[in-house]
Amino acid sequence: MAKHVIVGTAGHIDHGKSALVEALTGTHPDRLEEEKRRGITIDLGYAFLDLDDVKLGFVDVPGHEKFVRNMLAGAGGIDIVLLVIAADESVMPQTREHFEICRLLGIRQGLTVITKSDLVDSETLELVKLEVEEFTRGSFLDGAPIIAVSARTGAGVNELKSELRRIAQTTPQKYASRHARLPVDRVFTIQGFGTVVTGTLISGTLTLDQEIELLPGAKKSRVRGLHSAGSSVRRATAGQRTAVNVADIEVPEIERGMMVVPAGVFRSTERVDARITLLRSARALKARSRVHFHYGAAERIAQMSLLDAQQLAPGESAMVQLRLDAPVHLLRGDHFIIRQFSPVVTIGGGVVLDALAPRYRKRDTGRLERLAVFEAGTPDDVLYAIIAADENGLDLAETVARTGWLESEVRETARKLSEAAKIRVVSQQPWIAISSATMNALVRRIQQHVERFHAANPLVPGIASQELRGRAAPRLRLEVFRAALEDLIHRREIAVSGDIVQRANRQVLLSEQESRVKKQIEQEFERAGLAAPSTVEVFGRIDLDSARASKLLQLLIREKTLVRVTEELIFHTSALQKLNALLSAYKQEHGQRLPIAAFKELAGVSRKHAIPLLEYMDRTGLTRRSGDDRVIL
Repeated sequence: MAKHVIVGTAGHIDHGKSALVEALTGTHPDRLEEEKRRGITIDLGYAFLDLDDVKLGFVDVPGHEKFVRNMLAGAGGIDIVLLVIAADESVMPQTREHFEICRLLGIRQGLTVITKSDLVDSETLELVKLEVEEFTRGSFLDGAPIIAVSARTGAGVNELKSELRRIAQTTPQKYASRHARLPVDRVFTIQGFGTVVTGTLISGTLTLDQEIELLPGAKKSRVRGLHSAGSSVRRATAGQRTAVNVADIEVPEIERGMMVVPAGVFRSTERVDARITLLRSARALKARSRVHFHYGAAERIAQMSLLDAQQLAPGESAMVQLRLDAPVHLLRGDHFIIRQFSPVVTIGGGVVLDALAPRYRKRDTGRLERLAVFEAGTPDDVLYAIIAADENGLDLAETVARTGWLESEVRETARKLSEAAKIRVVSQQPWIAISSATMNALVRRIQQHVERFHAANPLVPGIASQELRGRAAPRLRLEVFRAALEDLIHRREIAVSGDIVQRANRQVLLSEQESRVKKQIEQEFERAGLAAPSTVEVFGRIDLDSARASKLLQLLIREKTLVRVTEELIFHTSALQKLNALLSAYKQEHGQRLPIAAFKELAGVSRKHAIPLLEYMDRTGLTRRSGDDRVIL
């Protein structure tokens, strides 16, 4: 299967970038009428070259300083850069800026092409080569081939093709197995087909009829058609220039800089933690400086907070948080460019460390350590850091959105971390994980809250589980809370009965006075029978404060000595048992139908007590309502 690689041009205006692409591919990349009329490249141009086992997609960028933002739109997906320098002018200002942009974007493969070689003599050509060697020294092009070419005569073109093929064969393949991401650099309409977006597929695979969405904005769509290298295809993979015919979205709804991704996988962000590096030619940046932020074809205004420095000096790097003025889709590892707010010139670039960063707070002392792991850690380290940073438990969707990994990658990495006892996967459906250290701290905190509740409420058997969760960790995922309770149950630290959580083997111990008053309360209700007294009446006849008396009353209800029929109406169990016997006798003598008046006379109660008692008997299955009467069951 042929390897797909993107080759991008870089260099000063009028150094022959477009003519070079045409000499290599037979296609002139300038497509706009204005470009053809003025003879300069204004926007991105594209062409393709098939070298059998390698298929090259060319992105030709404008060289004029006014169109650097257009150059940036095409530079993001480049695998190999052709640094183009004209033999009759050598290194020029935009040569330097374009080259710095390539370095900042993390491009690591390429070569230098000296164009217009037919316009100078051999001595001048050798001098330009020496200047190129000096210019690229210490960079990723240090020692890379320098090839002299003439687009007009064809000299050097075949040699250049051979070098491109050789470099392409050693170029690392993009992540074809990851989720698809296609930064949109063009959007237009084709008669009879509808809306089309184009870009370089930087990861994953797109297929016909796949459900997709465009970020930011989460506009849902479907792949109606795919084109690559001028041909219709059923499948496009990472490394290919790709045109996507999107369904149910009009051109005005799509902006350059959006990202085509699988539906429901990723999110946009307005807050990014990153490491940025300033060029030596830039001015120092202070905290809260504003800059132009470029990723792919997206441009935003960003305010910068320095995380590990007071000021960023030229040539230095620092960890920062960037707050963007509008959302953009990013992932850890994405490279970006920053340009000075005014005047607008390229001053540096960086790499995303946390694309869904929490708001920066000075008291977050672990942030720098976490970002250091995101920057240089192994996949195991990265996933652990992400999970450890979330005290409430992390689900699978959030983990995929933060890492960009496939679900299978997340599960497999988590399995290894779990076997190493670094994390706990507390649920598989849904998948929820939490760090072992956080889980242990949570278990201790829950146990402490149970003990505090018992100390404050000695007459209450235990605390309701929802109340306990609210006290211990109100935002905690339910699956994590349940797992923590199971840990404590397994260790025989707590016991759970229904919704009540208590210390294991705990018994309510009453003082002599409380035992006496408890018995007194029971007797008050027992003597009253079905003419149940109010709690105010009962509490008024005992020698104990109402708060403690109320807890003793609740204890009698939990022991089922008393039964609460309504919020205000409480009966002794013996009274309800007597009522049940009265109903059985009535049924034998008078039949099943029981009018309300007959019930009042039978029970010896007023209507105030009769209706709640009848409703209670309906709920417990003793009777069934039939019109205004009851049927004894």
